[in-house]
Amino acid sequence: MKVGILACKVSWHVQSLLNALGQRGVEAHSFPITRFVAHIGGKPVVKCHGIGLDDYRGLLVRIIPWGSLEQIIFRMDVLHHLEDMGIRIVNSPSTIEKTVDKYYTSAILESQGIPTPRTVVTERFEEAMAAFQEMGDLIVKPLFGANGRGMVWVSDEDIAYRTFRALELGRYLYYLQEYIPHANQDIRAFVVGGQVVAAMLRRGRNWKTNLTRGGRGEALVLEEETEELAVRAAQVFRADYLGVDILRSLDGRSYVVEVNSIPGWEGLQKTTEVDIAGAIVDHVLKTL
Repeated sequence: MKVGILACKVSWHVQSLLNALGQRGVEAHSFPITRFVAHIGGKPVVKCHGIGLDDYRGLLVRIIPWGSLEQIIFRMDVLHHLEDMGIRIVNSPSTIEKTVDKYYTSAILESQGIPTPRTVVTERFEEAMAAFQEMGDLIVKPLFGANGRGMVWVSDEDIAYRTFRALELGRYLYYLQEYIPHANQDIRAFVVGGQVVAAMLRRGRNWKTNLTRGGRGEALVLEEETEELAVRAAQVFRADYLGVDILRSLDGRSYVVEVNSIPGWEGLQKTTEVDIAGAIVDHVLKTL
């Protein structure tokens, strides 16, 4: 059995997965996802760095890097084609597509009854200002992005005006989410194969709790209700593994604010004795 990892470089996460696969006697290789060569009417159907991917049983996707619209569509099309050929893609291209776009993610969460903050998405400045006037404090987020980059908390009408005008000049979308007071902390739950294998409480220096923004992670045993919420989110997106960010408001209500189908776990690993890469690999091998 051969399993490949699609990435851009051999990062800490990629090396952790390679080690876990090797420890289980699986031949594993890493490939740059930007080097796909696809053939119609030729063999192999897909090559990467000159190596055919057709005879790999599974491929773990560790990144969909930035690129032109054509480049990103091509990479996703190749993943779909490989999946159609019977190769196990983790996470599936369908799952990745549903979770990479914050609007689509939020819409799916809401439609499945999973609590998520009120959100307005629009292309028009006037509608964005109307949303601010209705919700008051809100978070302005990029439609695509991770690690808290580009997120702005807006609570003043004049600042909202200038922020929204600046976005208008760049022809950006307005993704506006209700601000939920949360004592500068939230929960990251890591779901693998329908079970939470590890979780942590993230305490931020400010309202952003991301570890890459100076947040601090602490091991956490989830309450049953919170654990069920994380597992439900993973089931909704049919994810093999998923990072689920849960925000607890000051009045005790829980909201799923983000999900990540290509989540990192380096920070989480420091808070737990669970071998997270091993848990992912064990789940993948079980499904193969």
